[in-house]
Amino acid sequence: MANTIEIKVPDIGGHDNVPVIEVLVKPGDTVAKEQSLITLESDKATMEIPSSAAGVVKEMKVKLGDEVSEGAVILVLETADAAPPPAKADASLPSPSGRGAGGEGSVSPGASASPAPSPQPSPQRGEGANAPQAAASTGKAADIECQLVVLGSGPGGYSAAFRAADLGLDTVLVERYDTLGGVCLNVGCIPSKALLHAAAVIDEAEAMAAHGVTFGKPKLDIAKLRDFKASVVGQLTKGLAGMAKQRKVRTVVGTGSFVSPHEMEVQTAEGVKLVRFAQAIIAAGSQSVKLPAFPWDDERVMDSTGALEMKDVPGKLLVVGGGIIGLEMATVYAALGSEVTVVEFMDQIIPGADADLVKPLAKRLGGKLKGIHLKTKVTEAKAGKKGIEVKYEGESIPETSVFDRVLVAVGRSPNGNKIGADKAGVAVTDRGFINVDTQLRTNVPHIFAIGDIVGQPMLAHKAVHEAHVAAEVAAGHKAHFDARVIPSVAFTNPEVAWVGVTEREAKEKGLKVGVGKFPWAASGRAIGIARTEGFTKLIFDEATHRIVGGAVVGVNAGDLISEIALAVEMGAEAADIALTVHPHPTLGESVGMAAEVFEGTITDLYIPKKK
Repeated sequence: MANTIEIKVPDIGGHDNVPVIEVLVKPGDTVAKEQSLITLESDKATMEIPSSAAGVVKEMKVKLGDEVSEGAVILVLETADAAPPPAKADASLPSPSGRGAGGEGSVSPGASASPAPSPQPSPQRGEGANAPQAAASTGKAADIECQLVVLGSGPGGYSAAFRAADLGLDTVLVERYDTLGGVCLNVGCIPSKALLHAAAVIDEAEAMAAHGVTFGKPKLDIAKLRDFKASVVGQLTKGLAGMAKQRKVRTVVGTGSFVSPHEMEVQTAEGVKLVRFAQAIIAAGSQSVKLPAFPWDDERVMDSTGALEMKDVPGKLLVVGGGIIGLEMATVYAALGSEVTVVEFMDQIIPGADADLVKPLAKRLGGKLKGIHLKTKVTEAKAGKKGIEVKYEGESIPETSVFDRVLVAVGRSPNGNKIGADKAGVAVTDRGFINVDTQLRTNVPHIFAIGDIVGQPMLAHKAVHEAHVAAEVAAGHKAHFDARVIPSVAFTNPEVAWVGVTEREAKEKGLKVGVGKFPWAASGRAIGIARTEGFTKLIFDEATHRIVGGAVVGVNAGDLISEIALAVEMGAEAADIALTVHPHPTLGESVGMAAEVFEGTITDLYIPKKK
């Protein structure tokens, strides 16, 4: 028989008249016991108030902006059985705030390192993630105790650890590699850019022959090139190790996995170490997708990590995937002398970018690579004596079917299902992502997640900003991740960069936008360096003239995109950008000129007025 009960605000640490900053349910909703109903924010903490019973919401008694105290009725619930007495909320460890709310973390800089008890996790708000039942504490003596443990030391992980330490938290950083920096620094972003620099120098030297300066054919010392790459990585990893020591961040080398909501086991060279923590930040990143059609037990089949090892320069290289990673490595190997073939399943390279943006890159690569084959995929690959033998299907079948090496670069998958998250009660989606709110909290109040593992875009610079927010909230500060836009860059030759709304996206969403586009064929600087294939494009809201997106293709596009990202974040109008004095002659002035094109004030181009 159904009963109607009132769900009230429990003891919230003696606070009175606490504002309701988010209402998470509505009449008619079915709620589970311990599911969060409302979010409160006092001057000390942000907390979600859970339901003390399961049932159906019949009537809401509070609304956004109300102020409540202990005993205030939140809602009327219809439940099959009488509800137990309301659970006492733990004011020392507040639950995660909702989206758009300003909240504080659960451990202040001077708090004890002993883990505080936490309420049971509420169901995760997000697609495909159900909160698992957390494991009980091991009851074992901890090898290490801390206020905060960070799992993973990539750009997000080390930034989180360093920021937390700066704010006074006793922090432990767990990393599987012998050096800090994670995938990005050790086997990703940084070494690839070192090799791309070498490739760019080779290309530039070759191009200068047309202008009367001939250097001759480059002589490649692959061992020295590897040493250069390693020295770049080493300089940065040593710097991180030094900063960790200066900040008194303890580092543990090994593979970490949660065993309970406040415990983590780390498999180290010396054996298993138990870390007990008050709070945690998951920064475990992602790994390359390995398609089952390829013989991964053969070293001639590589992911991006294998490609960066640069064991040799293959005569014939197949790159499967025409996205950013695939094209960057294609650029490197082609410059070093490989005959490179690219196969891409979609109808354009770098599918996330506007079609006009990738055309200059596709045209230039067309003269450097053996071929780029769109709407085509590899259906079979097997190891043979002469190489990796592949079969295709699609609209553009390559001539070559046997390759010395194959690079598979079709994306990355998050590591959410590889860290024992279920033992901590953390909800993980079927695809391995962990859903978080704007404070980067998971469904477990004292555990945060950042970087690749929380979703697209999987970019280091996004992870760093998320890291700062998570660390600040953990340290008791009000902070949120509310970036308006996140730029993307392909460090190919030419570089391709974009930020905010693309033309394709605007069309799909029915947005009314206008475009200002400045071709680099009219740029004195671009002409002077013989790189006029690029352009700068700005996208504006037609009604307000505020910039909503932009893109650059050309030399140093990855540097130029920063000004456009800042303009979007600041809500700049076309006139703000056009009237900003840019230095001449530079590639950067193309940003101002693109705004002038939109405004109709451009004098470096002749654009007939529309009748």
